[in-house]
Amino acid sequence: MIKLLSILSFIGFSTLSIAQIDSAKIATTQKFDEVLTYVNQLYVDDVEAKELTDAAIVAMLEKLDPHSTFISAEDVADANQQINGNFVGIGIRFQILRDTLMVVATIPGGPSEKLGLQAGDKILSIGEENVAGIGLKNSGVKERLLGDRGTKVMVEVKRKRTKRPIDFVITRDLIPVNSVDAAYLVTTTTGYIKLNSFSRSSKKEVQDALRDLQAQGMENLIFDLQGNGGGLLYAAKYLADEFLSEDKLIVYSEGRSQPRLDLRAGKKGLWEDGRLVMLTNEYSASASEILSGAIQDWDRGLIVGRRTYGKGLVQRPIDLTDGSQIRLTIARYFTPSGRFIQKPYDDLEDYRNDLVNRYENGEFINLDSIQLPDSLKFETLLEKRTVYGGGGIMPDYFVSLDTSETSDYYSDLNRAGIFNSFSLTYVDDNRDNLLNNYPTFDTFNSEFEITDKILKKFLKYSSQEDEELEFSEEDYVTSLNLIKLRLKSMFAQDLWGYSEFYQVYNDSNEILQKAIELIESENYNAALKEQN
Repeated sequence: MIKLLSILSFIGFSTLSIAQIDSAKIATTQKFDEVLTYVNQLYVDDVEAKELTDAAIVAMLEKLDPHSTFISAEDVADANQQINGNFVGIGIRFQILRDTLMVVATIPGGPSEKLGLQAGDKILSIGEENVAGIGLKNSGVKERLLGDRGTKVMVEVKRKRTKRPIDFVITRDLIPVNSVDAAYLVTTTTGYIKLNSFSRSSKKEVQDALRDLQAQGMENLIFDLQGNGGGLLYAAKYLADEFLSEDKLIVYSEGRSQPRLDLRAGKKGLWEDGRLVMLTNEYSASASEILSGAIQDWDRGLIVGRRTYGKGLVQRPIDLTDGSQIRLTIARYFTPSGRFIQKPYDDLEDYRNDLVNRYENGEFINLDSIQLPDSLKFETLLEKRTVYGGGGIMPDYFVSLDTSETSDYYSDLNRAGIFNSFSLTYVDDNRDNLLNNYPTFDTFNSEFEITDKILKKFLKYSSQEDEELEFSEEDYVTSLNLIKLRLKSMFAQDLWGYSEFYQVYNDSNEILQKAIELIESENYNAALKEQN
């Protein structure tokens, strides 16, 4: 019971009272109060004391470390949404396209799906307020559609093939924010799970995915943490427990005011014995590094990809009296072998530019460009392989970033959101025809192709949508296959969902392709014992 309470406190289920803080240190706040008083009384213009206080808090936390942060009361709900794994709303994915609010998809089981809203519906008004052609922003949509659970909101919808708008009265409810983007068999024997964050729902989502893949005959598992920036510490602990047996140490943490806390495996996991590969890249951080570090230290599976971000600091959410929140770094975490993987942050400018510097130094292309001192060497706990601390998790197998098909033109299309907006428009115009010709995703995936006719429409749309977008014939030829793959992936997402997007787009995922080769190789077991 004591251990459970420690964990709950550690991840932010308790708050600090002023009485717990050394009274001598409280006296130092008098200087700030004095300054604020003088500003209020004497400054040449009127001031907003709240804005000044918030700015002072931000500046103070920035002096501590890069990850202690302040969140305003207005932003707390959004900041916690991904971690909580749900929010209260009407259950739609939406896009504002040409000043029109369009339903991209309804969330399965949500209130909008139950009432019959459909992908492609255009929302004309919310409540009694017109929202079409008024310059609506995403934040404005959330303000109007989110609310308290059980409250109602009326939306007026224009649907194709209907002459008159349709009114829906929707009761707001809890809407899940899924952390598993995709779970499917990439080959007849190898399963794939893509995790986008570590939230309160991650444990159940991953367990459900594992059971489903096992029922389909999965013999090997690839667990994708690319781009996963982390989340809750205990979510990483629970997921590691699915892969590690007995009472193996998963992670431990220590801080000036936090005694050492060990988190260990403690139950029978769903995938303790089968082959396992974890995918990482430079955007895999925090909880992703806890999970991949534990798997690597116990020689449980192979890490494939590129060096992770390097965040080894643990934050506790602390609620403030006005509804705002600080996330304060209270401890450092260490992998089972004792690695502290936080990259240096003495120079905050260098810290913020770290990934750019890595790219410019050639680290994403060439493993030899990564120079780490012997002082950062550690050994795995069973096979005594060399691993490194001091700046992320180094993969067992490095996969360079493939830039052969990328170009400035492709990057400009991506940044301008052209792939997304064109796909929405094209699918909305051709949804019935597409679903008639390709009634299942499997049929679509195997038979559908991006034709020259579609490409011509895409190029015309691109030039009309963004006049500053400069077409380059050379870049277009270089990136043609990537453009086709991106469009087909986006069509699949708009017709079915995120999982189908990855099932198409993963054809270009060079890290995944290397993982499939390794995990299905006769040399997999030997690879766990040798130094790579």
